[in-house]
Amino acid sequence: MKKVLKSFFLIINYKTLVITALSVISTYVCYHLGLTAKFPDMLVGVAIVFPVVFSIGSAYNRRELALQRFSDFKGHALAVYFATRDWTTDKQNDIPQRTRTIVEYMIVLMRSMFTSRHEKDILANEKKIFQYFSDLSLLMMDLKNHGVQAGELSRVNQYISKMIIAFDNLRIVHVYRTPITLRAYSKVFIYIFPIVYGPYFASTFHDFSAHLEYVMPVLYSFILVSLDNIQDHLEHPFDEVGEDDVRFDEKEVIMHME
Repeated sequence: MKKVLKSFFLIINYKTLVITALSVISTYVCYHLGLTAKFPDMLVGVAIVFPVVFSIGSAYNRRELALQRFSDFKGHALAVYFATRDWTTDKQNDIPQRTRTIVEYMIVLMRSMFTSRHEKDILANEKKIFQYFSDLSLLMMDLKNHGVQAGELSRVNQYISKMIIAFDNLRIVHVYRTPITLRAYSKVFIYIFPIVYGPYFASTFHDFSAHLEYVMPVLYSFILVSLDNIQDHLEHPFDEVGEDDVRFDEKEVIMHME
């Protein structure tokens, strides 16, 4: 029950209450002033619901892409660790432990980088992560001193290259969002629609029983603002606020490096 309530309050927030209140006030004023109109219902679907659903779909695809790329990063990091652990003829070395430490630091930095909203912090953490990639590459060169052949070293370097590509894809998902102009357009209409449609809601008063006149403005406001809140949570898949966010857990990865 607690989890259900937590999910509920992620999509029902102060914006929902404000827009609902304004919608009810607009409907009340229009009814008592005799301002009624029969606006087309299809306008809601064409002007608002379709763009919002498109934005939600785009944001969800970005989140799925982020999950795939983080999985790629973890998979290739494990492959590098297993190579340092199993491919050497001389097992008396600290390369696997140093590799595990570097990977752990990188995931911690990735979490800090992708949850930050300050560009300065993002750039600083990005620079540190690429420095760790460099350290990891240099560390792999030590494998030659422990019996690893040149062809196998080349394969390990390919794993590191794929880790870099996966990280850069995550960075791109974080930096480049769904179309900003489309989101701005949707927000404008979502927030003004329940208020502008006051005359339409007022015209339906005689279609409802007593005390149910404000059901329509309340429902429209809740539905539209909730859709906008869902899109906002999916838009930031790394902020660790929503239920569907990507979680960077270094312990999960390190647990497999034994």
